[in-house]
Amino acid sequence: MATVELTSANYDQITEADGIVLVDFWAAWCGPCVRFAPTYEASSEVHTDITFGKVDTEAQPELAARYDIRSIPTIMAIRDGVIVFAQPGALPGAMLEELIKQVRALNMDEVKAQVAAQPN
Repeated sequence: MATVELTSANYDQITEADGIVLVDFWAAWCGPCVRFAPTYEASSEVHTDITFGKVDTEAQPELAARYDIRSIPTIMAIRDGVIVFAQPGALPGAMLEELIKQVRALNMDEVKAQVAAQPN
């Protein structure tokens, strides 16, 4: 599966759905972002059951602001509508694969219970 461009128009619909969504916050002028893109794209071809989204922070500044993105690339993992990982920095291929493995292994009933228990 190729990566999907995420915009303010489709972001919530895609990220709130069941399943795993990885989000790459990036910009064309960002060297590490450009170098990470082939790794991210290759992973999207292997893991066709995962949605791999990309947010161009220059074109979608409201999404970058919404998630307080201060450094790019920033990788975010969302499972069943819950953000379970967010970290700035490009990941080498092996680390991206490990992240996917860990997100797949999460017990989402436990994660959702922990989220519900946190004070607003």
